[in-house]
This record gives sequence, structure tokens and C-alpha cells, in this order.
Amino acid sequence: MSDVIQAGRDEARWPPVMAIMAVFALLEVLPHHVYAMPRWVSYAVLVAAIVPMIMVTVSTDKAMWLRIEHVAIMLLASVYAGNTAAELGDMVGIITVHPPETRSVSLLTSSFTIWITNVLTFSLLYWQIDAGGPSRIERGMAGKPDWLFPQASAPELASPDWRPLYIDYLSLAFNTATAFSPTDVLPLARRAKGLMMLESAISLLTLVLVAARAVNVIP
Repeated sequence: MSDVIQAGRDEARWPPVMAIMAVFALLEVLPHHVYAMPRWVSYAVLVAAIVPMIMVTVSTDKAMWLRIEHVAIMLLASVYAGNTAAELGDMVGIITVHPPETRSVSLLTSSFTIWITNVLTFSLLYWQIDAGGPSRIERGMAGKPDWLFPQASAPELASPDWRPLYIDYLSLAFNTATAFSPTDVLPLARRAKGLMMLESAISLLTLVLVAARAVNVIP
């Protein structure tokens, strides 16, 4: 167990930091028809999520910062998920209620941005809830896993101290949004299944309703 805990403590934080920055950048360029939150709140949540991740890396009191990191990222992901759903709902409303006002290029760009934001947001949620998230795993307090990865079910495929890192959850989120179903990673917990259903629903609406309409109006 000590080897696993040490491996968790050595998990680099730059991949999720880059994902958070990407989500924020994409939300900034997305046409804001619906303001789900003031812009200053978006900046505040961004800083509140990144600062604890930096402190986890450089601080000697990792336990405290791991707990703060968990709360901050869950808040960030929840805000971004709600904002993405609001933007998607507004785009669908524009297509169905005001068709003449739509532009094909704008719709294609917006649908792509919503899809990417959806993937990155849910990857953060998966990372933070699986087995209690890094805040519990890295303190040796991991709970039951929410997903079953192939390496865990077949130890011969990985090193003895293997455990999923953020990049594994990013791959899971990408596959869920692309295939609309589990691929090599199986959801075990009901909350895992619910989150994957929600991510798939957002992705499906984006691709079918928004992107399809945009393609149809291309001259």
C-alpha cells in the first residue's frame, strides 16, 4: 500500500491544470447567449481550483491542500457543467425557435466548443470521485472504485503499483462522449453510471441537434 500511496503523491498536476485552462479558454470564446454566471465568478473559480493544485505540489502539508483541491475542482467542474448545459440549451433554442438567425459556421464552432468542454469537465469529475479522488487515495483512505480499468482487473497488464491517473479519466471522458457507452472501462457505481449518461446526453444533443443543423444550412 505504501508504494501505491507514494505513486499517487507523485502524480503530476500539470495535465488537469492544462485541462482546466482549456475549459476556461473555450468558454471564453463560446458565444455567450446565456449568462449562467457573472464573468468574475468564472475567474474566481478558476483561480480557486488551480491554486490548491499548485500547493499540493509544492507544500509540505499535502493532506490539507488535497482536501481543498478536491472541493475546488468539484466546484469548478459543477459550474462548468452547468454553464455548458445552459449554453447547449440556448443553442438548441436558437435552432428551433429562430432558425433564420443561425449561421452555419457559428453553430459548428459552438457545437465543437461545447463538445470539448463537456469532455474536459467530466474528466475532472471522474478523476475527483473515483474511489474518493486523489484527496483520499494519496492519504491511503481510498474507497471502493467507481470504475474498473483493465489494468486493475488484469494485473499482468500493468505494474503492481498501477492506479489510474488523470490522463486515464480524460480518455474515459473522451470515449464516453464519442461512443456514448463504456468501452474498456466499466462503471461500477451508480453515480459513475449517472455521470456517464449525463455526459453522453450532452454530447449526443450537441452532435445531433446543433452540428447536424449547422451542416444542413451550409449553402
